[in-house]
Amino acid sequence: VRLEESGGGSVQAGGSLKLSCVVSGFIVSSYCMVWFRQSPGKEREAVAAFSRAGETTYTDSAKGRFTISEDSASNTLFLEMNSLKPEDTAMYYCARNSWVTCEIGRLPPAAFPYWGQGTQVTVSS
Repeated sequence: VRLEESGGGSVQAGGSLKLSCVVSGFIVSSYCMVWFRQSPGKEREAVAAFSRAGETTYTDSAKGRFTISEDSASNTLFLEMNSLKPEDTAMYYCARNSWVTCEIGRLPPAAFPYWGQGTQVTVSS
């Protein structure tokens, strides 16, 4: 099992980025897939989730700005981020677990055995 994130970078506030998480060793659509983020001194938080049934949920700060999606052909998870704010600055990780329940607010980081190495997003004001 392998997850590899890319697409991070430095942008101005109001800008956009699209993160990718290429997975191998499993089929991305068969698992609960989540984007987490963590900034220095803060706990890791789930930002967007894509369930095995294809349902998506978002943390309140991401609603209307972020879109999580999957591509079965490339076995990739995406996070499209628009209208970025300085408070979005963090290391972003993709992660996988086997739960049927895959909903923001019910996804403690400890429940995820598989993680990527992360990609840094920096938003300047």
